[in-house]
Amino acid sequence: MTTGPTGPTGPTGPAGLPMTVPAPGLPARVRIHEVGPRDGLQNEQGTVPTEVKAEFIRRLAAAGLTTVEATSFVHPKWVPQLADAEQVFPLVRDLDGVRLPVLVPNERGLDRALALGARHVAVFASATESFAKANLNRTVDESLDMFEPVVTRAVEAGLTVRGYLSMCFGDPWEGPVPVARVVGVARRLRDMGCDELSLGDTIGVATPGHVRELLAALDDAGIPVGTLAVHFHDTYGQALANTLAALQHGVTTVDASAGGLGGCPYAKSATGNLATEDLVWMLHGLGIDTGVDLGLLTATSVWLAGRLGRPSPSRTVRALAGAASHKE
Repeated sequence: MTTGPTGPTGPTGPAGLPMTVPAPGLPARVRIHEVGPRDGLQNEQGTVPTEVKAEFIRRLAAAGLTTVEATSFVHPKWVPQLADAEQVFPLVRDLDGVRLPVLVPNERGLDRALALGARHVAVFASATESFAKANLNRTVDESLDMFEPVVTRAVEAGLTVRGYLSMCFGDPWEGPVPVARVVGVARRLRDMGCDELSLGDTIGVATPGHVRELLAALDDAGIPVGTLAVHFHDTYGQALANTLAALQHGVTTVDASAGGLGGCPYAKSATGNLATEDLVWMLHGLGIDTGVDLGLLTATSVWLAGRLGRPSPSRTVRALAGAASHKE
């Protein structure tokens, strides 16, 4: 364990902090699904060099993250920031002990991922018609029909498949999203073969009671909590509170983005993802094991912020990096 504000693994907080005070009813370990290299960088205005993307992934793995979403095999016309997927993935695919999921929108995307040896893929669906139209230019049903052969082929090839479900808590065009609608789409994704479902608060409007209600409804629909992940944006400052509500319900997989990078190019009201550093600080304070070295992780976000030319939005990164600079 590192000690002091500039420990050997990077910027850390004052010695002994956060103090570990476990709370009842929480999991002993949480797996962080790191989305920064994909969901974070896809929202950047400029294009990040291929080698910087690969180094970012390597540094995240070195910090102890065991699931790092590497890139997206979406057509470059739609996500030009990730047009170098074929170049990035081979640079990192041999990282030991690290799962490197990639996003695939259709069978062509799956073909590209399979050709490079990807073993973990994800598809992305919407709980609302407006966002399905904006993001996929299809209705909800049409998009699910498009994903079905993708998931079937991936499962037959021995891959794990994650299903992202966007707009689970609110939609910028439609407003409140009925819980029953979210459950219905979630069941279809599970029925077609998705191993894991990530429940997305795409515009960051969820509150803890809403999170508990949705998770309870998914329980009632027979969807095991062990197959669920949560993906919160921090637009209204609720991401950590919502995460805690999900943990209390039994969720053990949480999506986060190093440095709080990200948003959504198709929903302009979506701000950054929950910062991985902020999540780790809370989890470690609760005595929950993550396997992540917070000093190395913070140093990684500081390094990337330098290459992006702007400070990290993560409060924890700013606090720890500031403490380190004042000590020097």
